[in-house]
Amino acid sequence: MLVIGSSNTDMVVQAAHLPVPGETILGGTFFMNAGGKGANQAVAAARLGADITFIAKVGNDIFGKQAVELFDKEEIDTRYVITDPVNPSGVALITVDDLAENCIVVASGANAALLPGDLLAAEPAIKSTAIVLMQLEIPLETVQFAAGLAAENRVKVILNPAPACALPDDLLEKITIITPNETEAEMLTGIKITDIGSAEMAAKALASKGIETVIITLGAKGALLFTGGEFSLIPAPIVKAIDTTAAGDVFNGALAVAIGEGKSMVDAVSFACRAAALSVTRLGAQASAPYRDEVGK
Repeated sequence: MLVIGSSNTDMVVQAAHLPVPGETILGGTFFMNAGGKGANQAVAAARLGADITFIAKVGNDIFGKQAVELFDKEEIDTRYVITDPVNPSGVALITVDDLAENCIVVASGANAALLPGDLLAAEPAIKSTAIVLMQLEIPLETVQFAAGLAAENRVKVILNPAPACALPDDLLEKITIITPNETEAEMLTGIKITDIGSAEMAAKALASKGIETVIITLGAKGALLFTGGEFSLIPAPIVKAIDTTAAGDVFNGALAVAIGEGKSMVDAVSFACRAAALSVTRLGAQASAPYRDEVGK
């Protein structure tokens, strides 16, 4: 399986509540953690047993070097992780409150310089893999290039459309599976999701763009699956959340693993919900990703 995406260092502060504009909060706990949606998803999938190749760009700095060392420890193939001689590694500033809600600001750095030309050396890997998993913390033109190459070679493309932005129809028609949350689904369809009925409307709207399978993640409520013209609402395990930072990334990494193993879509989404639920009971992004023996089959 191949993951294309971002690598960041997360700088996290825990506080009683998220600050409003102009407010300073004292008493927070600070820690740094490896993050970035692409890296998070790659690590999540690797920990769940998949053979992962990661395509990314990091800076020629301590954050970039530490990131590659961590990928190597997770047994991720890093031959296509490029070191940018000009731009710094990506950084995310994250605040997490007592209710496990968070707000995040990202300085993209080298992630924004991962361009289609950087993928040329990895073309054989993209063409020969079973699944390509991507997100939107790298340039859209790079996502479009990779999706086109994968689609031409009948490779499944999973797109986690985060951070939310408008996407062109010629990209959407190349996507096999799309996994927006409620906010991202509204951004893509213009349909505000307030209940299961409106979520179903948004899923149908996305499917009408030529996407085979739509999965709208619903947080603690689980996920809505629309495939083959049928809906399934898959519940999430009930847990006490302490940090939701990488829940979506763990969901997507786990989903890709389950699909790669040949599970049905319902079983794959259920597996992903279980993995994501475990992740929110732990602090951090990549650090929160569970191992296979914790999630089960």
